[in-house]
Amino acid sequence: MANITEVAKAFTDFYYQTFDTSRQQLVPLYRPQSMLTFEGQQFTGVQDVVEKLVSLPFQKVRHQVSTVDAQPGNPNGDTIIVSVTGALLVDDEQNPQMFSQTFHLVPEGGSYWVFNDIFRLNYA
Repeated sequence: MANITEVAKAFTDFYYQTFDTSRQQLVPLYRPQSMLTFEGQQFTGVQDVVEKLVSLPFQKVRHQVSTVDAQPGNPNGDTIIVSVTGALLVDDEQNPQMFSQTFHLVPEGGSYWVFNDIFRLNYA
């Protein structure tokens, strides 16, 4: 098995680069059983998850990742839990919004897909 910290870093780099440039291109990362909880709202399945991400009310976004932590997602060590914190800038805002996001990644054919995705903005 690949080093989970390396997998987590590679995944988050790819995810946020793709999110920031073309959210529709995130489709291959999700499956019919994938779940997204976005600010308390739950979405299930590829179509609902990606539809939510694409419909977010901003034109430009840039994620600045501060931390990426990873742990095995089960005793077999084949799935990975990834916890991310950082800041994001939307449209022409100058003040970043702090966020946290957690992914549960499942291996498939030499890659990983997102089983669970939990996103929250963090307010002081």
